[in-house]
This record gives sequence, C-alpha cells and structure tokens, in this order.
Amino acid sequence: MKILVINAGSSSLKYQLIDMEGEVTVAKGVCERIGIDGVFTHKALGQVFKKEVAMPDHTAAFEQVKLALTEGEGKVIDDLSEVSAIGHRAVQGGSKYDRSVRIDADVVQAIRDYAPLAPLHNPATVLGIEAATAAFGTDIPQAAVFDTAFHQTMPEVAYLWGLPYEYYKKYGVRRYGYHGTSHRFVSARCCELLGKPDGKGTRIITCHLGNGSSIAAIKDGKVIDTTMGMTPLDGFLMGTRCGTLDPSVVTFLMDKEGLSPAEMDAIMNKKSGMLGVSGVSSDDRDIAAAMEQGNERAKLAWDMRSYQILKYIGGYAAALGGLDAIVFTAGIGENQDVLRAELMDKLAYLGVKPDYEANKVHGQEAEISTADSAVRVFVIPTNEELVIARDTKALI
Repeated sequence: MKILVINAGSSSLKYQLIDMEGEVTVAKGVCERIGIDGVFTHKALGQVFKKEVAMPDHTAAFEQVKLALTEGEGKVIDDLSEVSAIGHRAVQGGSKYDRSVRIDADVVQAIRDYAPLAPLHNPATVLGIEAATAAFGTDIPQAAVFDTAFHQTMPEVAYLWGLPYEYYKKYGVRRYGYHGTSHRFVSARCCELLGKPDGKGTRIITCHLGNGSSIAAIKDGKVIDTTMGMTPLDGFLMGTRCGTLDPSVVTFLMDKEGLSPAEMDAIMNKKSGMLGVSGVSSDDRDIAAAMEQGNERAKLAWDMRSYQILKYIGGYAAALGGLDAIVFTAGIGENQDVLRAELMDKLAYLGVKPDYEANKVHGQEAEISTADSAVRVFVIPTNEELVIARDTKALI
C-alpha cells in the first residue's frame, strides 16, 4: 500500500509518497511559489530533479506531482491507481477533532470554519484537499490529520485562560496547542525506549525546537499541557514569533505606533523572536555565528530562549509530579548540540547528567544522558509524515 502525504501552504505544496510495506519514503518533493513563477523539486531514486514551471494554483501543482511520480527519470509508480489514499496535514481542528478522520464535505467545512484560528494554514489545507480531488478523482480516500488533535487531552485548568467564560463558549477562545503530530510521534518512541510502549506510568517533556517551537508535558501518554495557545504565537521565543508577553504590551504599542490589528499581528509573528531581539536573523545558525563574532544582541536572543525553555521544563516537571525523560526534536532540537548541552547542564537540579560525547549527534536518535542520570534525555528525529501515513492507512 502506498500513501501520498500532503502538506499544503498558501503558495506551496510538500508531498511524500510512502510505501507502507516497510514504511519507506519512495519519493518526496515540494511545489514552491505557486501562483507566482513556480519552482518544482522532486526527489526519488537517489536523485534530485528541479525545474521552474508555471503553477497558477494548487491543482496545477498536483499535476506536476502526478507527472513526476509516473513519468520521466524520477518515476516511481506506473499508474496513479497505485496510490491507495491521500493523507493531509491539517493544522487546526478546534475542540471538534481529537483524532484523525476520513475527509468528507463536513470535514472540509469544519476546516474552513476553524480558519480564523489558523488563517495561514487552514485555507491552504482546503486548497490542498480540493486540488487532490481534482487531480486524483473522488474515488481515492483522503484523510485529515490535525496538529491540534493530540493536545485535546489537556484538562480545562490547562487550556482555559482567566477571561470571561462566555468567550470560550462563544468563540472557542482557549489553548489548543500545535505540533501535535510531532509531539505524538516522539513521545510514543520515547515510551518505547523507556520500556513502556503503552505510556502508562511515564512522565515526559517533549521539546519541538525549530523556527517554530513548542514544548509539551505528557503523562501516561497523554498531553496535560503545552506552550502554544489559541494560535502558534504563544509560548517561548521562536525564530520570528515573540512568544508569551503581557497582553497590555499589544494595546500599548498599537496606541503608540498607530498600528492596526493586522499590523500588530505581523510584528509579533514575523518581526519578533530571535530576529527581533538579535537584529541579525531568525535562523539559529546565523545567531550562533554572530555570537562567535561577539554580537551581544545575538547572545541576548540565545540566552532569552534558553532561559524561557528552562522555565517551561521546570514548570512542567512540577505539573507532571516528577520527570522520567526529556526529548529534543525538530530542526534545532535534533541538530543544536551546544544548546542541548547548555540546557542539560542547567537541569542538574532535576538529576540530569549529560553524556557530552553522545550529545554530539546530529539528526539521529540517541540517548544523550548518562546511565545513572535520574532523568533520561533523548534526541529523537520527528517524522510527522509517517504519522499522517499511518493514520491514513488505519482509517481506510
């Protein structure tokens, strides 16, 4: 069985074709600058095929995917009928979806309805679903795998804020959490490494650290709290997102600078975080290079992020009633050994003992704490596409 996994953005479409016998990715790629000038990259058979091609919309992008999979040097299947199903990454499923679902008209409408909570992502997901239907027909089953679903086990005390309760009932104002598919994958793998595959009796903190970052507290295999809130803006310092701040800062700056809600939102989401503090870049590699050259603001941005991560880990250890393991994942979490070592050193009070040699690993699974560490620490590469493929297979 082969599953096509789709992650659609407003002007992009990422895909992976996964053979579920052995769970092997046989091809993957990305359609970029859809509706602009169009760049298509296809990776298969150990080669990379790249071209500039007009893709006025997502349906045209899917046509390129179809051609790449079935024709030319990067061909991996003889006919589209070999694709058994399509799984879509859907960011925001609100309180309605606590698991993945087969896509029908009602599901598509629900994704549209939740668009105000994820305006950059949910409309793109709908475009991806509609384009897949146009390209592959209505007979092929499709599934939606929600980023928010894994976090739906949070209790009210964690997901509600101290606002009038009516806003939660009327508008769904609450903490939803994101990166749930990633947290789900790495926490399940961590439970296996702890010898408790069912998750029972485990207390784990998963740190998804990338340009967008979040941390989750997971007890008995279920999320009890997470850093991202109603939107992915909440939490700690990220590449371009400010993370948690005093809400009055928003109204204060809007008044002082004469900013509209949209302008203020753009500042907090696109001009803040590591970029805003450092004035250098949102890319962690650029920040590290600037620090080495003595850039004080780059060092400040780095230190702020580390400090905030430590606060969340400490708070979540308390909420969990103790801690068995910490997991680092995603682009920074899997590759930034200097940051991991720094954090582990400052978590000595929890009984964390780093294995500095093991910690040199980049992008590979490893236990990076010593055998006598009271809290085990792992690097576990995430694989959200595989989770989407597995859920899609299970649903069909």
